[in-house]
Amino acid sequence: MNILVTGGAGYIGSHVVEELCEAGETVVVFDNLSTGHRAAVHPKAEFVQGDLKDAASVNRLFDDHHFEAVMHFASYTLVGESMAQPFMYLGDNVSNALNLLRAMVEHDVKRFILSSTANLFDDPQRMPIDEQERIVPGSPYGESKFIIERLLHWMDRIYGLRFAALRYFNAAGASPTADRGEDHAVETHLIPLILKVALGQRARITIFGNDYATPDGTCIRDYIHVNDLAQAHILALKALDRGSRIYNLGNGQGYSVKDVIDTARAVTGCDIATEIGARRAGDPAILIAGSDTLKRELGWQPRFAALRDIVATAWEWHRTHPNGYGLDQ
Repeated sequence: MNILVTGGAGYIGSHVVEELCEAGETVVVFDNLSTGHRAAVHPKAEFVQGDLKDAASVNRLFDDHHFEAVMHFASYTLVGESMAQPFMYLGDNVSNALNLLRAMVEHDVKRFILSSTANLFDDPQRMPIDEQERIVPGSPYGESKFIIERLLHWMDRIYGLRFAALRYFNAAGASPTADRGEDHAVETHLIPLILKVALGQRARITIFGNDYATPDGTCIRDYIHVNDLAQAHILALKALDRGSRIYNLGNGQGYSVKDVIDTARAVTGCDIATEIGARRAGDPAILIAGSDTLKRELGWQPRFAALRDIVATAWEWHRTHPNGYGLDQ
């Protein structure tokens, strides 16, 4: 299959591209490199630098290639930033997706995979969170993804464009080959921040609140290995001939902040210093996504379900790439 991957130089997108290329698919990556890295793109993939804001360049891309499917990862993704800059998320995330979908319709491309978010569920009534949970977006970022899901509903109904939306929380870990991993200019994710302490790049890790109603008082979150996430996207793509679908995606079990720190200490052999900070506004005590529907319908099973395996792959990447991808652009 000839597949376009937008945002394929980013953290999750590059791991999906790796899995696709290793499976023998033909892949074109379209990325503006605002947060991604050219060096993260698998050597078997064709790379095109461009921006989804530019509808003309998107159309040229589709004119030059005969795509059979699109996997869409290009997006602003920071919840906190979306609260400070809502128009960037409610505007650019949505309008960029519209440019992409319009080009797909005009070029008769009928398969679409959306990297969505479990930030659609700000007030879940059940845990783990399944697909029947009511949608209450937790931020303009979550709202932007929900708007795109609604756009896809109408693209299916009007044009027969089949889609899958995968909703997940915390992608983590790195490629088992350690060829690609997590490298953000401004890091906000817990596991890489902890590992930066182990590398001596940070003095300590701040635990935001230790008085939650959890066994050890710290927040519990769902972590899913980025390559397992990639496989779920690929399985969903293969299933589109049987119709559009929406899946929540996670490990189905949660780990506390202290669990993650203790695991990182065991994996790295380093004494990782911590400090207790104030709770962050809007942090729920527990967030865990369920994957029962995906497992039942598509046979998905995580290869790196254990927290230690997730942290170990992340550590191998950070240990061998202490400066990330470096000056690769």
